Amino acid sequence: MNQTKVKETIEKYGVLPVINITCPEKAVLLADALIAGGLPLIEVTLRSDSAFESIAAIKKAHPQMLVGAGTVLSTGTADAAVESGADFVVSPGYDPELVRHCIRIGVAVTPGCTTASEIQDAVKCGVTTVKFFPAEQSGGLKTIGLLSGPFPTVKFLPTGGITFDNLGSYLANDRVIACGGSFMANADMLAAGDFRAIADACTRAVRESLGFRLDHIGINGGSREASLAAARQIASLFGFDTRACSASVFAGEIAECMDTPRGTHGHIGISTRSIPRAMHYLSVRGVEFDPDAFKYDKRGNITCAYFKDEIAGFAWHIVKGSITK
Repeated sequence: MNQTKVKETIEKYGVLPVINITCPEKAVLLADALIAGGLPLIEVTLRSDSAFESIAAIKKAHPQMLVGAGTVLSTGTADAAVESGADFVVSPGYDPELVRHCIRIGVAVTPGCTTASEIQDAVKCGVTTVKFFPAEQSGGLKTIGLLSGPFPTVKFLPTGGITFDNLGSYLANDRVIACGGSFMANADMLAAGDFRAIADACTRAVRESLGFRLDHIGINGGSREASLAAARQIASLFGFDTRACSASVFAGEIAECMDTPRGTHGHIGISTRSIPRAMHYLSVRGVEFDPDAFKYDKRGNITCAYFKDEIAGFAWHIVKGSITK
């Protein structure tokens, strides 16, 4: 699988389970649990003698699952990983020989890079996604922010120190393609064979990656005068400010009074940490979107996407939430 396809798939889910499988008999059961929890992808670290066997078993049982090999330290190991069925390889550090070899044989590679020099060299080799490891110990989001400036085409896959507590903050950053970690399937869970708990933890990770929450409600004013009057009344009652937009007037950040009605009874705005990730998640669940109602930022990224159909008489749309939410 090429670099672009791997990147797109990982970015759709936002969370990459990075697991050390010491018991190959549990590999497929683990994969089953990840899929059940909404994460059909895995990076199997090459830290046990059974890693290649586990990769092969997972790929045989679930050919469509994205399976990678982690902790790849040499070209020979990369070859062995590909032979076992790995779709991509990940290295903890930056090895230009390994990167060039993977590109030459046509396997997606994500090298570990934490400095400007490493990223610059990786970009020269054609890499567009780097593993940022160990993330927390290397400065976390602050360092990613600083490195993003000189490398606008690079995205980061932070791993190391990622937990449920900071997952949302990382994934709210547009330069983070996904977060890697074992927090959804730790060693204790695997040792106990508690695959139900792993599936539940994956579901929690998916929800955290999306960060869905009520952003605002839309009220059908019907005209600029009516919208302004409604917004002023709401603002005066609750001590909000009013903010006029091109087609609506906001009362605080929770009520949008529309000049032109949208939805039979109004509309509901739901914020998310990632519009593309949310659109993929909702599309899998049967939601169709209305491209004619998309809004974009200056870089061409979708910032607002309306559902094609109403729910309970309301139009629904998702918007990009703030990074701090």
